[in-house]
Amino acid sequence: MQIGVEAQRAVENRRVFVLDEDEITRTVLQFMLADDNETHEFATIDAALEKGLDWQPDLVLLSAAFVIRDGTELLHNLRSAWPGVKLLVICEADDAAGVAAVMAIGADDTLTRPFKVEPVRRKIDRHLGRKVELKIPVVVS
Repeated sequence: MQIGVEAQRAVENRRVFVLDEDEITRTVLQFMLADDNETHEFATIDAALEKGLDWQPDLVLLSAAFVIRDGTELLHNLRSAWPGVKLLVICEADDAAGVAAVMAIGADDTLTRPFKVEPVRRKIDRHLGRKVELKIPVVVS
């Protein structure tokens, strides 16, 4: 049973790749996104590129460690391999300098830890071009 998933989203077949060397991060994000998206996880860039030859992703969640190691060349290579793909870099919430750096070299956005299901899903939906419900907290005093 899919909880909190609209039927239309479940059949859209939007493909998300999660690229991170950390198995726990990959598994958590795959679990959070699997109901709404076709989600694949990879520990290496090469494995993702190979899968992407036949199954191009719509969006890639990419570890900051890969970006730090390979820089703008990595983002350029992924965009060349998958035209139109959205690239979101996984960063730590308290790493403002890291977030600014990956945005400066061409990432479409960041996804910051710690992960919470609804904010992660909303951000992914927004980058996939889906309608996203605006949530404004109401405080009554």
